[in-house]
Amino acid sequence: AYLKDDFPDKVNVGVGAYRCDRGMPFVLPVVREAEAELIAEELDHEYSGIAGCTDFVNNALKFAYGDDSVPLKEGRVAGVQTLSGTGGLRVFGEVLHQFGHKHIYVPNPTWGNHIPIFTNAGLEVRKYRYYDNATSSLDFTGLIDDLRAVPEGSCILLHACAHNPTGMDPTMEQWKEISNVVKERNILPFFDCAYQGFASGDARKDAAALRMFVEDGHNIALVQSFSKNFGLYGQRVGALSVVADTPDEAKRVLSQLKVHIRPSYSNPPRHGARIVSKILSSDQKTDEFVEQCMGMAKRINSMRIKLRNTLEELGSSRPWEHITKQIGMFAYSGMSKEEVVALREKHHIYCTLDGRISMAGVTSKNVEYIARAIHDVTENK
Repeated sequence: AYLKDDFPDKVNVGVGAYRCDRGMPFVLPVVREAEAELIAEELDHEYSGIAGCTDFVNNALKFAYGDDSVPLKEGRVAGVQTLSGTGGLRVFGEVLHQFGHKHIYVPNPTWGNHIPIFTNAGLEVRKYRYYDNATSSLDFTGLIDDLRAVPEGSCILLHACAHNPTGMDPTMEQWKEISNVVKERNILPFFDCAYQGFASGDARKDAAALRMFVEDGHNIALVQSFSKNFGLYGQRVGALSVVADTPDEAKRVLSQLKVHIRPSYSNPPRHGARIVSKILSSDQKTDEFVEQCMGMAKRINSMRIKLRNTLEELGSSRPWEHITKQIGMFAYSGMSKEEVVALREKHHIYCTLDGRISMAGVTSKNVEYIARAIHDVTENK
């Protein structure tokens, strides 16, 4: 619909990909630098192993778990390269199913693709409460109550940071309570980490919840995507890892992950993984990445503030503070399906039907137009 729309000032805030303030795709300068170095090295294009590029996997795990991670130092983490986050989710879903799990619990709402991924892996997808639409805030009481009712030994999916689609994350104190309940119920926590570094601009802060779970003694599973934070959307770079009790158990887990990868896609592509590894293996390049990632996060946060302020200045009868309380790429606006349709038909602004706005598509040039359009469809019915 967006592509067929010939309105000159149409706006696409539905795509989950970063755009610069001119509304154009953005390649991190450090990615360009790493890519140029790789080309100069004239590397071959041989297959990687089933588990992917070893250097990439090692660097990816250190990025998530931290250099001082005890399980990493003890060799208790099984890790593989995957086809971005999506591929890692599917592989682990299949492993769960093979080893007796009949269902998985996901937050309500969650990323739309989670449900078909796990369904196609043979799991029944169940939901736990996460977001209160009436107050545009985290339904923490409902979340905890639902986790306490989860059958012991179940697997739950947790968004490590920048929850998609709501952008509303638990506080660290709330994460600690979640960790305690998960331990009490002997639940397997499976973290989906798609925005590390991109959410707050601080990769360590964005990994704080999953690192706390590991420090609390949980044997977590973790899927990482490098699409958003490194801007490598089309390269399909990801990693899947599982913390085990012993190095020997980690080896057995790794073997099972490879058993599922081999008939699925045989082995992952190398170019994007080499770019990430080139950056994360260099202190200087990592510092450049952090700085550039912070730049993306700051631009999105500035658009959140401008959008909220403009809506409030227009005299909206609705509260909009949730826009600046949320974090990451998306703003869960609270607009109804009917309002979203009106936004599209009257103002040529395209977002998902659940009212999720990609803040990456909001620019200094179009933010006022978007705010006025939202004000119109939410106030003038």
